[in-house]
Amino acid sequence: MKTVTIDQVTIGEGLPKIIVPIVGKTKEDLLDEAEKVRTLDCDLVEWRIDFFEHVQDPQSVATLSHNLKAILNKPLLITFRTKKEGGVCELSDEQYFNLYKTIIAEGELDLLDVELFMPEKEVAETIELAHQNGIKIIMCNHDFDKTPEKNELVTRLRAMQDKGADICKIAVMPNNSADVLTLLAATREMHEEFAKVPLITMSMGALGMVSRVSGQVFGSAATFGSAGTASAPGQVPVVELRKMLATLKLN
Repeated sequence: MKTVTIDQVTIGEGLPKIIVPIVGKTKEDLLDEAEKVRTLDCDLVEWRIDFFEHVQDPQSVATLSHNLKAILNKPLLITFRTKKEGGVCELSDEQYFNLYKTIIAEGELDLLDVELFMPEKEVAETIELAHQNGIKIIMCNHDFDKTPEKNELVTRLRAMQDKGADICKIAVMPNNSADVLTLLAATREMHEEFAKVPLITMSMGALGMVSRVSGQVFGSAATFGSAGTASAPGQVPVVELRKMLATLKLN
């Protein structure tokens, strides 16, 4: 399996890497969050641009990405999470891809989040453009209502890999403990039998929290921790998360 290295951070080896989201609405909020996050013991930062009040102005997003990178001493992942997959802002497909084209061409970032079920042609073009500009792609899928069957989870992860993702990510909602086991079993199967790139998988909410700290055992290469406002249910505060990962470390 290939690893993904950005600066001094290698995703896909050793302990799962910790990603912290910043979710400010205004430029001032985001710069303030960035100052706080840069001192945290995390490995990467995710800017959830769907929270940003000027997200419909691609140039504003691209410009602010330079400001954030100047503050952060960590790799930056930029994500627009669509409304249908749990985001807070509605954009048309055309707006989504135009936003991403501008960010790739004029912004400053290390990774870009692209959703699996967006239109195939535009997804392929976005991945190609990102790779031409040295930007890695995390392809993802979210289900905030349920946990699909194990085979379906593996199928989706393999589809992401086939489309050219550098990292494949899936997050699902458990309705019982069996659902958590389904996610973990799918992660293990994908990691051991099919994965050519790193995986990020999680079962959300309090019920699924165990999946956020057991990645090294089952094959998930990164996990999301909160610095303030959690961007998804079940995120663990960074300080606690780092301790848990260290406690569960495999020799």
